[in-house]
Amino acid sequence: MNDFIRDKIESEITDDDDANTYLSIGDLMSGLLMFFVLLFITVILQRDEPKRVVIGNVVGQIKSNNIDVKVNPESGDVSIREAILFSKGSAELKPEGKEFLRRFIPIYSSVIFSKPEFEKEISRVVIEGHTSSEGDYKTNLELSLQRSASVTRYIFYEISFPTKTRLSQKILAAGRGEIEAEQRFDNPSDRKVLFRFQFRSNDLTGKTHSNLSL
Repeated sequence: MNDFIRDKIESEITDDDDANTYLSIGDLMSGLLMFFVLLFITVILQRDEPKRVVIGNVVGQIKSNNIDVKVNPESGDVSIREAILFSKGSAELKPEGKEFLRRFIPIYSSVIFSKPEFEKEISRVVIEGHTSSEGDYKTNLELSLQRSASVTRYIFYEISFPTKTRLSQKILAAGRGEIEAEQRFDNPSDRKVLFRFQFRSNDLTGKTHSNLSL
């Protein structure tokens, strides 16, 4: 009888030890998982830091020089209203539009090349023409392409500024038509030219997410 009780107690002690072992392993795995999650978040934040600094400098320079554009504080997209650059339905830059670009482009470019890390972080500057949903898709797409091309040609051939050669190597012209129109009717705010950064850290983050999903 005593042997039976002793064996039962020893069995219960063994079961408790096993349970504690499994619990310890579970805690360890949870801790490791949390560590890697925090490490991943830290890496992402470090990669985003140059991007946030670039955008902050763009916003600061545009505000201090009273330039009439809208800047997205999250992406750094600079939106120039159609009325500043073009007449409605036209891809020919207005005289006041040319004057605006002569003022805006050197300031915008000076931020990009003000520091080596900024220049490295910005892989492309995409100039996008945008239209509203008024009219047919093909006409809007052609107009948006022509407008982005007009702005790009003006920068390449008709403006002089210290960082022109380096900026020209980063510029890519694109037309968006009505694809990103906010309303399904004619909305003046949809008719614009957008200067959009492509950030190197975004490309790296995208590759990291892709590798993690494999």
